[in-house]
Amino acid sequence: MAQEDLFKKLVAHCKEYGYVFQSSEIYDGLSAVYDYGQYGVELKNNIKKYWWDSMILLHENVVGIDSAIFMHPTIWKASGHVDAFNDPLIDNKDSKKRYRADVLIEEQLAKIEEKINKEVDKARKRFGEAFDEAQFRATNARVLENQEKWEELHSRFSKALNDSNLEELRQIIVDQEIVCPISGTRNWTEVRQFNLMFSTDMGSTADGAMKIFLRPETAQGIFVNYLNVQKTGRMKIPFGIAQIGKAFRNEIVARQFIFRMREFEQMEMQFFVEPGTELEWFRHWKEIRMKWHQALGFGSENYRFHEHEKLAHYANAAVDVEYRFPFGFKEVEGIHSRTDFDLSQHEQYSGKKLRYFDPEKNESYVPYVVETSIGVDRMFLQVVAASYHEEEVVGANGEKDIRTVLRIPPALAPVKLAVLPLVKKDGQPEKARAIIDSLKFDFNCQYDEKDSIGKRYRRQDAIGTPFCITIDHQTETDNTVTIRYRDTMEQERIPVEKIREIVAERVSMKNLFRRLQ
Repeated sequence: MAQEDLFKKLVAHCKEYGYVFQSSEIYDGLSAVYDYGQYGVELKNNIKKYWWDSMILLHENVVGIDSAIFMHPTIWKASGHVDAFNDPLIDNKDSKKRYRADVLIEEQLAKIEEKINKEVDKARKRFGEAFDEAQFRATNARVLENQEKWEELHSRFSKALNDSNLEELRQIIVDQEIVCPISGTRNWTEVRQFNLMFSTDMGSTADGAMKIFLRPETAQGIFVNYLNVQKTGRMKIPFGIAQIGKAFRNEIVARQFIFRMREFEQMEMQFFVEPGTELEWFRHWKEIRMKWHQALGFGSENYRFHEHEKLAHYANAAVDVEYRFPFGFKEVEGIHSRTDFDLSQHEQYSGKKLRYFDPEKNESYVPYVVETSIGVDRMFLQVVAASYHEEEVVGANGEKDIRTVLRIPPALAPVKLAVLPLVKKDGQPEKARAIIDSLKFDFNCQYDEKDSIGKRYRRQDAIGTPFCITIDHQTETDNTVTIRYRDTMEQERIPVEKIREIVAERVSMKNLFRRLQ
């Protein structure tokens, strides 16, 4: 299946099965704003719990806060967002569509990389087990030619970004003959910078109102509370402060479903360290965060680190964790060494000392910070994309059928257990209800009696429910039920009293946390 077709199916599946809806849909929607449905909100909450508990429970020197969305406007001047929070945008004069110039060039680099990978894949199939990929990449003429093109473009692109050279960015787009996906033309405007912050007014009268911003990131709420947390929690460096919260960016080029939205949610942790140790901690958190992603079991080959072409004004090191989405490798998490920029800026603009007194060194200093920042919505899309499968199965009558299943890790699955009476009589619905009543304080359970048992299984597969319990005539005689496992479709007869034990062991977050140790 073409990757573009797969992505369209993902979007349609999310709508059909209550995961994600277009916001304000009955009014024709609002661009790049989405609502989470009844199953989507459960998956989203489970992702947040996985992140929160992995930070707070597994690290005794990390604590959490919840700061306000509205913040004093001077904060955003101090952080650099007022002056430097911009995207380089370019318009196509024929389609009237606007694009991020850097993204257009990154996609061109990805196309060259894809050509190289296709040559490698063809050679792998041709030579089989005897294939030496490293030697092939170092000697094949077509690979070397494309690699040279990639390196030349990458070098030029990186320099233009670091120099904030907008004319050069446009020239690269022209020289690479990059066309607008809509019009197919190369009729481009100049590249311009656009600030991404939303603004509003706070106050009871127009004359007395203060212009404030909706926060474009949650990190600043942590920085301005750093000393409050340190003192009240008697925290010793190194320590971290975690937060989950909404952020808002006026993305001009919002696209790819929930990958890039104007209202989104972040999970961020700022780790405060002694100056001079920040790069060591940066490498430490790189390793921890990659393990967190790979623990979900979606294949280590689908993740990679991507070094930043241009460092943000506050950073001395930065890397992204990228996942292979249907539309290519894209960022799901950023890890940054932010130096002491934020705290020093807030010291300067607020006039308040934000220093840490180190009793062992008997001196005060402004801590350096290592940040991990992950988008909840992108993580949600990653989980759904990785879990979505279509597979051919053979029914009891020998006919072939296509089964659509979300193989969401059981710990994250919205519904853990569906209880299904085989028929709507003979006391089976009552027995099913009794089982749900005994389990509903432990798991998110669902009762389903509509349609044939086969159709109900398929519906639960599409929702991503890892276990189905079927009540039948035998249940009345020996108090046993059939448990069906989503991923294998295998069925097993078990006593009713074993349901909790079997399900609890497999849906526990502990299974994920053990992989992080």
